[in-house]
Amino acid sequence: MWHVFDLPLGVFIGVAALAGLFVGNWLTVLIHRLPRMMEREWQAQCLDAVGKARPASRYGLLSPASHCPSCQAPISRWGRFPVLGWLGLRGRCAACHAPIGWRYPAIELLTCALFAACAWRYGATPVAVAAMGLSATLVALAWIDFEATLLPDVLTQPLVWAGLLVNLFDAFASLQMAVTGAVAGYVFLWVIFHVFRLLTGREGMGHGDFKLLAALGAWFGLEALPMVLLSASLVGVLIGGALTLSGRASRGQPLPFGPYLALAGLAMLLLGGEQGVLQFMR
Repeated sequence: MWHVFDLPLGVFIGVAALAGLFVGNWLTVLIHRLPRMMEREWQAQCLDAVGKARPASRYGLLSPASHCPSCQAPISRWGRFPVLGWLGLRGRCAACHAPIGWRYPAIELLTCALFAACAWRYGATPVAVAAMGLSATLVALAWIDFEATLLPDVLTQPLVWAGLLVNLFDAFASLQMAVTGAVAGYVFLWVIFHVFRLLTGREGMGHGDFKLLAALGAWFGLEALPMVLLSASLVGVLIGGALTLSGRASRGQPLPFGPYLALAGLAMLLLGGEQGVLQFMR
């Protein structure tokens, strides 16, 4: 473990928590806009195919400025401040008084807590910073998949390469285990997908799930994959069953698997690998 940040652990945890608030604030934008950006790009490609002009308006992560989803009024700089801005507005738009969802402070506080936990778990080291990056990406992927049933390649594919890069230095696993974990994670779900489709004629999961499991294999290595799959599947069955029994999901309705994979990845990250997850489950 490298110790290159000359900071007391308590100070580092505080700095990490503060950084997590602002990263979480940016994640709220990413989670809201990225699926819409992808949809607009697909629509633009359809227009290109039939020889029609693309819309002139631009929509991205930086523009337009943050605004009320109901009346489109711009949100003030103070209103965009993590958590406090939402509390100051009392969860409502200053212009039209329409409610602004709790998801914004929830994502900010979740990212804050995860960054602090990574700092506590790994100390004032570059490994902690890498863990924070992984946790932020998993939050974004889980939330996007939960809301839009998408796991964007622009997030999953760089996550695979990032896992291989950090494990050049054996940060979470050896490079050999990271490479084999990435390949095995992708191939395993690819095989399950095609066998399920052959037997039922339906698709049981999306290709983004293959890439997310490959990313977790790249970060934690081949040996971690059975525990990742087991814990993700157990949580998925429990939550899916609860949703079905409560009437919030119909029997046979497809549910995203990405959030459960992301949750399993966070458990591996913060509990110290498969042994830590087993001890926690006991």
